[in-house]
Amino acid sequence: MVSGSVRKHGLAVAGICVLLLAGTACSDTEAGGGTGGGGQSTPSTSTSQSTSPGASSTPGNSTSPSETPGSASIAIVPAKGASSVQPDKPVTVTTTAGKLTAVTLKDDDGDKVTGSFNAEKTQWTSLPQLKPGATYTVSGSAEGTDGATVPISSTFKTLKASKSLKASVVPLNGETVGVALPVQIFWNNPVKDRAAVEKRLTVKTSVPVDGSWHWVNSKQVNYRPKNYWPAGTKVTVDIGTLGVNAGNNTWGTASRTIAFTIGKSVVTNINVKKHTMAVTINGKLARTIPITAGKDGFTTRSGVKVIMEKFPVKRMDAATVGLKPGDPEYYNIPDVKWAQRVTSSGEFIHGAPWSSGSQGSSNVSHGCVGMSLKDAQWYYNQTLRGDPVIVTGTTRHMEPGNGWTDWNGTWAAYKAGSALS
Repeated sequence: MVSGSVRKHGLAVAGICVLLLAGTACSDTEAGGGTGGGGQSTPSTSTSQSTSPGASSTPGNSTSPSETPGSASIAIVPAKGASSVQPDKPVTVTTTAGKLTAVTLKDDDGDKVTGSFNAEKTQWTSLPQLKPGATYTVSGSAEGTDGATVPISSTFKTLKASKSLKASVVPLNGETVGVALPVQIFWNNPVKDRAAVEKRLTVKTSVPVDGSWHWVNSKQVNYRPKNYWPAGTKVTVDIGTLGVNAGNNTWGTASRTIAFTIGKSVVTNINVKKHTMAVTINGKLARTIPITAGKDGFTTRSGVKVIMEKFPVKRMDAATVGLKPGDPEYYNIPDVKWAQRVTSSGEFIHGAPWSSGSQGSSNVSHGCVGMSLKDAQWYYNQTLRGDPVIVTGTTRHMEPGNGWTDWNGTWAAYKAGSALS
């Protein structure tokens, strides 16, 4: 009886030892990199083993703790039902579990707001370009780590603006223009925060161009390159002012994009003293034309002018420059041909058959540059709105704003007119 008890007791002890050794062997194998048995062991997904002493914490190792499956938890900023939301703030949608599968942000007109996901698709962020005084709806879906789909739905309202900000632009979309044309944006209301607005303006070019914005006043900002635009350049101007805070509760209510092309290079040099006009096309002198310019009391302005408008036929009435009928200098010509405006005050380049005897020898006009009808027609057919006309030889100079005068002055002074300089 004693011996039988001893045998049973011994077997029990032996069994405990086997279990202990097995536990020790498993622990040693994990600590040593799992090379037991002469090859790499298959990682276990057991929670007890993954938390045992010596378990690897290297990312990607299957022995790390597995994430507990959970449903997607959605957070939206601004909050559901919010009102008076600032239009220049982005909308964000975030999930703390799983990933976003679709997000759409629309206003009450059905217009979508552009947005993007982060790399993990755990957050979606819109552009900060919302309409003032609008209702927005956020919709979409997310998928939790449990595989279940969670719908996204929220609405909010943006604040109402006291005044809107909209842009009118030169040039026209799709226009082909001359190498000196300045981009001009005219605002319907004054801009107080010029820096905020200018940050929303982008110029993209098909070739590298160094350029700058320049505020003419609170209702106009222009852009020109340091040197004339390279011929053939494709230019796109993005006016992303929807939702911008221009100050004084004036908010951008629209964005727009203007694309245009620079034509061939046509540069005109007029020497009033010599009564000549030299036209250079793509770097080569194409024609030198005899001209007449402004006489005493009506001196043609010197400076860099830009062709603003073109008319095959134009009525020219001296009343527009302050001369009245009965004045010996008054004129009213109904059919001036090949007329091209270069100043707001009324200087044109045009055909002038009535002064043919003075062209090339003396100045007899009221400030315009006149030439033969044949030369005027040829010149008209070469030029584009935006071509530069450089006038020299007089002591009367271009006044700022009397036309497109962006090229009169230094480049440093022009850049200083940027709100971001």
